[in-house]
Amino acid sequence: MKLAVFILFALLDIVPMGKAFVQPLQKRDSIVLADQVEYCFELDTVRVGTFLYLPDFSKASNDTLAVVRGWKVDTTGAHLKSLSFKIRGSMVLAPFEEGTYQLPDIYIRRVRGELVDTLRFYGCKMEVKDVLADTTGFQVRDIKAQMRYPLTFAEVLPYALGGLAAAGLIALAVILIIRYRRRRAGLLAPKDPPHIVALRELDRYRSDKFWAPDRQKAFYSGVTDTLKAYIDARFAVDAPEMTTAELFAALEPIGEIDSGLKADLQEMFERADFVKFAKYIAPDTDNAKVLPLAVRFVTDTYQTALEEEQKQDAV
Repeated sequence: MKLAVFILFALLDIVPMGKAFVQPLQKRDSIVLADQVEYCFELDTVRVGTFLYLPDFSKASNDTLAVVRGWKVDTTGAHLKSLSFKIRGSMVLAPFEEGTYQLPDIYIRRVRGELVDTLRFYGCKMEVKDVLADTTGFQVRDIKAQMRYPLTFAEVLPYALGGLAAAGLIALAVILIIRYRRRRAGLLAPKDPPHIVALRELDRYRSDKFWAPDRQKAFYSGVTDTLKAYIDARFAVDAPEMTTAELFAALEPIGEIDSGLKADLQEMFERADFVKFAKYIAPDTDNAKVLPLAVRFVTDTYQTALEEEQKQDAV
């Protein structure tokens, strides 16, 4: 049985503060070789503004008793009325020889304002036991193979969902690549000219069923919106964002539009405003003129543009 003793130099103004204590890091009722233990002290009512200077035990580490970790101080409680704290200091030791260890006293220099003193925590004994193996009932046995458990649905589900997501991403990438290659190769259908688009839209309203009082608003809105989109594409006039007055003021300088046709078209747009915003019910005689007028406007302006292109080609 070996007795290990740490010797420290004497300090003046020593204030006894109780005993230090040992606490194993492993939860067991005894300390065996190579166990790591905490050598601790606890100090209550440490007021704000107090400085504590702890001893350095690192040089005392040897093959028999090693210092694994130096001092660590934690706050374990507080007293609000007295503005003080309860602290706990600890260092980690590891014994490597069986026996009784006499751990050293812990001297702490406390400085609080002009008050300087030394706190003493008496060291304690630490019993360390050897690890004894029971060889009486020892038998050599074969190494068991690793146990295998059947897969459950919950274990397979994430992989199945991941596979479906990956397949979806691959399919999307293939579709995008095919569309890109078709666009590059010019296989996508070319965009129709503005007059074709306008005439196709106007053809949807070739029925007197749209003249019913409860459907006139949709009828006039559809025809005027189609014409505004055509004017925007044909004459570069931002017609969809303009009022009727602004639209025909912008069309006034354009000489290729027949003045009589322009006047009839303006009258139809003004009537449409009354139908859409003033709940006006237009008579059938006026309704019957709307679609032929819109078609004539599109075809006449398109013919004018076509004749200009033919003249430029001839030149």
